[in-house]
Amino acid sequence: MRKDNQLLVITHLCQLLTCFTGFGGLIVPLILWVTQKDKVEGMDAHGKAIINFQLSIIIYTIISIPLIILFGLGILLLIAIGLFAFILPIINGIKASNGELPSYPLSLNFVS
Repeated sequence: MRKDNQLLVITHLCQLLTCFTGFGGLIVPLILWVTQKDKVEGMDAHGKAIINFQLSIIIYTIISIPLIILFGLGILLLIAIGLFAFILPIINGIKASNGELPSYPLSLNFVS
């Protein structure tokens, strides 16, 4: 296994594709994780954290849509989700460049 912090940073920052293109924030990191988890040191832990975070973001977004109609609070929840989806990949990309493990709060554990 080789150490490649730059690839880990790229994997985290690929999540921002959803913010700019509307898709790709789950697919690109998933492809990088699956193809590189046995080759790059730390990719398995980072990849699992990213996939869990992206799936959590999707679930939280789906939950917030009916809340818009019922209570109007879903709009605030969508804004919070958007901020989390934009800020946390950047923070964790910086952590990855320093060799630290990622931390995505409120992330559900789908892949362990």
